[in-house]
Amino acid sequence: MKIIKQLLTIILVLIVIDICFVMDGNSAYAVENDHKQATCPVMGGKINPEYYVDVEGKRIYVCCPGCIDIIKKNPSKYSEKMKQEGIILEDVPAK
Repeated sequence: MKIIKQLLTIILVLIVIDICFVMDGNSAYAVENDHKQATCPVMGGKINPEYYVDVEGKRIYVCCPGCIDIIKKNPSKYSEKMKQEGIILEDVPAK
């Protein structure tokens, strides 16, 4: 019984450590799973390349015009959410 408690404690500690690294964006898992944006951060549907919002030099694509206004109200919320999910945003094209 004592060995089981020790093993469970070790597993719990390892899980907590990994969670901390993921939240910091330093986990190997987070780095390996970086990917381009495919879904709307507001509604979760497929993005439409005709609809987007430029935030801090990055382009956030959305599924419909209604989502543009939602992102404009709180752009950092959505850019941070996507960053935590490992989504790589495109740079805004040079004019």
